[in-house]
Amino acid sequence: MLYKRLQEDIESIRARDPAARSWAEVLLCYPGLHAVLIYRLAHGAWTRQFHLIGRFLSHIGKLLTGIEIHPGAKIGRRLFIDHGTGVVIGETAVVGDDVTLYQGVTLGGTSLHKGKRHPTLEDGVIVGSGAQILGPLTVGAGARIGANAVVLNDVPKGVTMVGIPARMVMRKNRQESEFCAYGMPGEDLPDPVARTIESLRQQVNALIERVDELENDRKSVPARHPRVVAEEDEPPAVASGGQG
Repeated sequence: MLYKRLQEDIESIRARDPAARSWAEVLLCYPGLHAVLIYRLAHGAWTRQFHLIGRFLSHIGKLLTGIEIHPGAKIGRRLFIDHGTGVVIGETAVVGDDVTLYQGVTLGGTSLHKGKRHPTLEDGVIVGSGAQILGPLTVGAGARIGANAVVLNDVPKGVTMVGIPARMVMRKNRQESEFCAYGMPGEDLPDPVARTIESLRQQVNALIERVDELENDRKSVPARHPRVVAEEDEPPAVASGGQG
C-alpha cells in the first residue's frame, strides 16, 4: 500500500514536471515529495492523538524541506509541491486530489478561533508561486490561482484568478487534462485593472466630447448688442401723473 502510494506520487510529479527525468531523481531530489511523506507520518500520529509527536515530525519536515504542513491538515492524493520553499499549509486546511502548489504559497487562516479557519482546495486546483489563499473559503475544482494573487473569497470551479485582491479573468474553456504551470494559461489573459482604466479613459473621452459640443453650441448662438441687452434688462418706466 505504501509503495503503491509512493509510486503514484512519483508518476504524478513526472507527469506535471518536464524537468523530472527519472523515478530515482524525483525520489531523491524533490523536497515537495519529501514534505508530503513526512506529513503522512505526522498526520498519522496527529489523528491518533499523539499531537506532540505529530508537531515534532512536522517541524523536522520544515527544517529539511523548507515546507511547513501542519499535521492536522487534510491532504488528498497526488499533491505536487513544485520547488516548495516557503509553502505553508495551516491546521484546518483541506487539499483535494491532484492539487499543485508552487513555492511561496500560503493556505492561511484569518481568525483566532479553534474551528475551520483555513481554505479548502478542491480537486485539480493549481496555485501559482507566492499566492496567498486566506480564510475558510473554498477554491472550486480545476480553478487556477495566478502567481502572487491574494484570494479572500470563494472561487468558482474552473476559473482563473489573478491580482490583489484576486479577480476572475477567465472562465473554464480548456480541456480537463490541460495543465497550466503556475496557474497561468498559455494565452494572454485580460488584465482586470487595465480593463477598469480603459473604461475610465473612455468615459473621460466621452465627457470631453460632450463639453466640446456644448461650447460649439454656445458659440453658434448670435451675440446681442450690449445696448440692446441693457435696454431689455431695464425695468419699465412708471408713469407719474401731474396736476395742471
